[in-house]
Amino acid sequence: MDTVNILGARISMMGIEESVDCIMDMMEQSGNHAIFTPNSEIVMNAYKDKEFLDLINDADLLTADGIGLVYASKIVGKPIYERAAGFDIAMELVARMAEEGKTLFLFGSKPGTAERAADILMEENPGLKVVGTRNGYFKPEETDDIISEINSSGADVVWVCLGSPAQEKWIMANKDKLWCKVMMGLGGSLDAITGDMPRAPQWWCNHGLEWFYRLMKQPSRIGRMMALPKFGLTVLINGRKFPQ
Repeated sequence: MDTVNILGARISMMGIEESVDCIMDMMEQSGNHAIFTPNSEIVMNAYKDKEFLDLINDADLLTADGIGLVYASKIVGKPIYERAAGFDIAMELVARMAEEGKTLFLFGSKPGTAERAADILMEENPGLKVVGTRNGYFKPEETDDIISEINSSGADVVWVCLGSPAQEKWIMANKDKLWCKVMMGLGGSLDAITGDMPRAPQWWCNHGLEWFYRLMKQPSRIGRMMALPKFGLTVLINGRKFPQ
């Protein structure tokens, strides 16, 4: 798999369709696989936290969720030609899973959200089987019960939507206990599916302005958004120091 090193994170250069093909292939392989979809903020956090950087690099696939990573790849001299956002990959993936009879478990968000997302996904993708749901509010001592619930469901794929870095840490801490083929960290995807936190219209996404749209809708995100200029400056200063 061809990757680009962005501040130490090994980001796949595959686009959406290639990423979906890769994930479908993983379902036919032995063992299980962890997939993360980092954006600029997550990569910046990993750059500042070597333990977290090592953790995400242990995943089987890191896709370029944010337009900032696409720009960064050009700066370091190994350009990614298509942003592969986690939500877009997830929507293409469930369509393929429906065709091939694969099963899905949804884990995360507020009580009731995963159930509503399951109903929407199955309505939009006839043949898709969502075999279990679980909200993202739990105590550490409940983890074993959640793992048992996922394993008992027989799911091929689990979406873990706890937000970063919680979802990445949860997946890697429990990867060896899970029987599913694929675990994906997908942040706010369940809220996007239900409309509780709608994605930006396609025009904004196509022009790399989804972050600005979300900021307009949620001004409270301004603190988090400050990571974006810091990321860009760090890539400009240090990006080429990382071997490709």
